[in-house]
Amino acid sequence: MFLVDLLCELKVQHYIHPQWVQCDLRFLDMTVLGKFAVIMADPPWDIHMELPYGTMSDDEMRQLGIPQLQDDGLIFLWVTGRAMELGRECLKLWGYERVDEIIWVKTNQLQRIIRTGRTGHWLNHGKEHCLVGMKGNPQNLNRGLDSDVIVAEVRATSHKPD
Repeated sequence: MFLVDLLCELKVQHYIHPQWVQCDLRFLDMTVLGKFAVIMADPPWDIHMELPYGTMSDDEMRQLGIPQLQDDGLIFLWVTGRAMELGRECLKLWGYERVDEIIWVKTNQLQRIIRTGRTGHWLNHGKEHCLVGMKGNPQNLNRGLDSDVIVAEVRATSHKPD
C-alpha cells in the first residue's frame, strides 16, 4: 500500500495549522479535503531505487486529483532528479504554471555539503528541487521575500527541511 503524507495549509479568516493526512493517494477523493491556498507535496516518485516506502508510477502521478484541491493558489512540489521533467509535466496537467524553483543543498551534521548522496544515477545528488507552481490568480502573495536556496541538514529519509 502506498502511504503518503500530504501537507496542506489553508488561510481563511484565521490561520489553521498545517495538517497531515496519511492515505493512499491513488484512491483518495480529493474533494473531501476542500480547497487550499497553498499545497506542499512530496509525492512518492518512482526513482528506480530501493526505498523504505512504496512509490507510484509515472501514470499514477499524472492522474492524481491535485486539480480538485485549488482554484487559485500555489503548489510547492518536491521532485527528484529523475522526476524533474515529470514534475513539470504534472504541474501543467494539473493546471499550474511553473513560476519558480527552490533548491535544497543538503548538508551533514557539520554543515558540510553532502558529497556521497544516496540518490542519483550519473552523479550523487547533494541537492533536491522543489518546483513552485501557480494556479489561477492567488491574492495577497508576498513575492520575492525568501531565497530560492535552502541549505539544511539531511535528516530521516524523505524528511524535508523546515
